[in-house]
Amino acid sequence: MGSALDPHRVLLNDGNYLPIFGLGTSSTDKPVKGETVEAVKIAIEMGYRHFDGALMYGNEDEVGEAIRAKIADRTVKREDVFYTSKVWMTYLSPTLVQKALEKTLKDVQLDYIDLYLVHWPMGLKPSENELFPSDASGKILMDDVDFRETWKVECHPYFNQNKLLKYCQHNNIVLVGYSPLGKLNYSKFVSPEKPILLNDPELKKIGDKLHKSVAQVVLRYQVQRGVVVIPKSFNQGRMKQNMAIFDFELTNEEMKTINGLNKSIRYVTLEQLQDHPKYPFHDEY
Repeated sequence: MGSALDPHRVLLNDGNYLPIFGLGTSSTDKPVKGETVEAVKIAIEMGYRHFDGALMYGNEDEVGEAIRAKIADRTVKREDVFYTSKVWMTYLSPTLVQKALEKTLKDVQLDYIDLYLVHWPMGLKPSENELFPSDASGKILMDDVDFRETWKVECHPYFNQNKLLKYCQHNNIVLVGYSPLGKLNYSKFVSPEKPILLNDPELKKIGDKLHKSVAQVVLRYQVQRGVVVIPKSFNQGRMKQNMAIFDFELTNEEMKTINGLNKSIRYVTLEQLQDHPKYPFHDEY
């Protein structure tokens, strides 16, 4: 869970804190120019301080523009905002990693990013840090990077990752859950035939009892387990609602009920890549 002093953050191995709740910024298949800028500005005004981006999303310039605007108008300082980016799986040779990071920094126009992840590592294990060499210029010093800072996987009540979460907690790895609300209808990476998590009757029953939405119950379940969540919505109402998960707590019985909903259903299957020799989803995680 979050620290005893601040339930909104989790401690990383390097001594920095990662907000346990953030905003996913993945763009839709048909992104609207300026939409990300507006959404991130509004999110910062609402109190969001953690933003999850990626080179592959194609909108890091807009995320950066919004963050810089809210720094300029003194809503936040740079150190208040935690920005995560990712290197796409086709850039994993050492020279390309450097170029990918340089492009991200150029796009967001920030002096630094807070966390850099491997996006769809296709079989790369967290300990394989020999992939990235030290850089004398100081731009990338990957020999000093602890690849066990965070592990980002699909995680929600229908795919609760209990086994992996226990492993991460035992090894001081922070688990970050993407698609925490289940199916993302717009994404070409999502299997369309899977059941909709937010329609689950048991979750609705708990939400009705607590006067909370199913989405709020699902997100609260995760933060009580210590899982960082990054729901993606640019709808102002849902953005605000998703944040409102720190004023209630699920009972042990409710947590047990939600744990029991696990169906080992993975929404994001990357079926286009299933013939790849290192296709990651043959593993149970």
